[in-house]
Order: sequence, then C-alpha cells, then structure tokens
Amino acid sequence: MKKIAIIVAMFFLAVGFSMGAVSTDEAVAADGTYVFKYAHTQSANHPRSKSMDFFKEELEKASGGRIQVELYFGGVLGKEADVLDMVKMGAVQGCRGGLFERANKQFLIYTLPFMFENVDQVLKAMASPVGDKINKGALANGYYIPATGVAGGFRNITNSKRPITTLKSIKGLKMRTPPIDMTIKTFSALGANPQQIPYTETYMALKTGVVDGQENPFSNTVDMKFYEAQKYLSIVNWQVHPDPLYVNPAWYNALPEDLKKAFNSVAQATIQESNKIWLGSEDGYLKVLEKELKVNSLSDKARAEFLEAVKPVWQGYVDDEFFTWDEIKQVQNAAVK
Repeated sequence: MKKIAIIVAMFFLAVGFSMGAVSTDEAVAADGTYVFKYAHTQSANHPRSKSMDFFKEELEKASGGRIQVELYFGGVLGKEADVLDMVKMGAVQGCRGGLFERANKQFLIYTLPFMFENVDQVLKAMASPVGDKINKGALANGYYIPATGVAGGFRNITNSKRPITTLKSIKGLKMRTPPIDMTIKTFSALGANPQQIPYTETYMALKTGVVDGQENPFSNTVDMKFYEAQKYLSIVNWQVHPDPLYVNPAWYNALPEDLKKAFNSVAQATIQESNKIWLGSEDGYLKVLEKELKVNSLSDKARAEFLEAVKPVWQGYVDDEFFTWDEIKQVQNAAVK
C-alpha cells in the first residue's frame, strides 16, 4: 500500500513539473468543468476530512457542477511536505495541514507558546483584518488562502516516560515535533530534545522508542492511535495551530468571476464547519484518552514557569524580523475584541 502511495505521489509530482503554472485551458476538463484535486494526511474519519466532505458537496452544488472536487485522504498522495509542494506546482489544487510557515512565516504569530487563553481568542484573530492580511501574504510564496481556521483545540503532550508536572519533568524527553520552527524552538527552550519526524511516521517512532513523546490536539492523538505507544497525557494547553486552506493561485485565477465567488464562499463556510466539528469533538477525544492514559493538568504555578522559559522564543522571532511586537499586539487586540 505504501509503495502504491509513493508511486501515485511521484506521478502527481511529475505532472506538476510538466505543468508549472496552470493556464486557463489546463484548469478546464474536457467536458468544460474545473477539477479541484485535494489531499491531506488525516484519515477519512478525521474532523478535517469530514469538513472537506462538506466542501465537496457544497462547492459542487454552488458551482452547478462546474467545479468537480476529488478528495484524497490518509496521505495516499504523499506526506504533508510533498502535497504542499504539489499544490504550489499545480499537480494538486488544494490541501490542508501543517508547514504553514512555508506559505507565510507570519502564520507563526498564532503559534507563539501560551499566546492565547482560549480557542475563541485565536478564532477572533484569524477572522479579523490582521488575519486576512496574513492569509494574503501567502501569495508571495505561491499559495492562495481563502480562509484559515484552527487545527483542533490546544496542543498537549503525551509521552511514555513520566507525567509533565514541572519544567524539570520535560527536560531530556525526546519529543517528536513537526518540522515547524516555532515548535522546535519551544521544546528546545523547555529543555526537551525535539526530533523532526513526519506526521505519518510518528506512530512507529513512538512504538519503537525513537522518540518518547509527541504533542498534538486530542483529535490527532486519537485519530492516529498515538496513545497505543504512550503512558501519560499532560494537559498543558501550550499552543493552537492555524489550519489554512492552501490553493494553487493559478488554478483559482483561471476560474470565471462567478466561480471565484462561489469558491471563496464555500471555502470560508468549510473552515467554519471544520472549526465547529473539530472543536466540538475535542471533549469526546479527551474521554477516549482518559481511558487509555494517565492524565494530569499543569498547575498555574508550573504554567507560569513554562511561560517564563519560552519568553526568549517570542523575542527571537521579533529579533529575526518574522514579525514585530506591534504586530503581536495587533493579533492580541483582535483576539479580545
């Protein structure tokens, strides 16, 4: 099965290299419809997949059948990095997943450790003018983003060694992290040993002891059955990830104006539906994990200790000119309006 997925991915990559930018003619199928190929790595039962089922149904209806949506779940077209590259090249027209800093490094502003007190705050920031500006900034890197939501609730930590109760207890743990700069720097600042491992390879890395633990929203931890190779869940609520809908801009620009309007409307409704499904399911996923793992929550005192440890991460991004303190303040203000 894995070999088949690799062959399919290589085929689409080859097509992408030959296509380059998508012209109007190339965007239209022989019968005059526009085909929107979409892929991500989560299973068909995952909240992200359910929202994209909604997207397919609503877009095909809103376009009068002039846009046909093909959905590829479970990483069948490749890892997140592969599919994101395919979208940029035009071999695939859309995807969702991590690696958002490749689209616009300012997406990392949402991921500053302990930036938000609750998920509602980040949703307000994403729906604000400053959030729209961040979406539009991705065009410079080859992605059109009509809407951004959240990739589940707060991210929390599982591991096979010990509960995380203090800063000392996380030190030295080999933690799987996505190849996202903010996550890597945060866990380094906390004293852990971050290991960059693709999402689809995380289960085996946990099972074989290549890494001790991982961090994800409850939904991902259950969907990928990471808990089968873990003993402890520590609720630290350290970060929320943005979930942009990445679209090939040449494909989008080839659409007539009425279909662009329909596409944007459905994309925005889909992200709202995704937020509703994903966030609404988090309590249920936590109940699953409570049956499988030993669960603890970080105390206020320990949380303050963690926040102090990651302050250099915030300052580092300002120093490296990813964003300014003023831009951070704009997002914080938008979050509480």
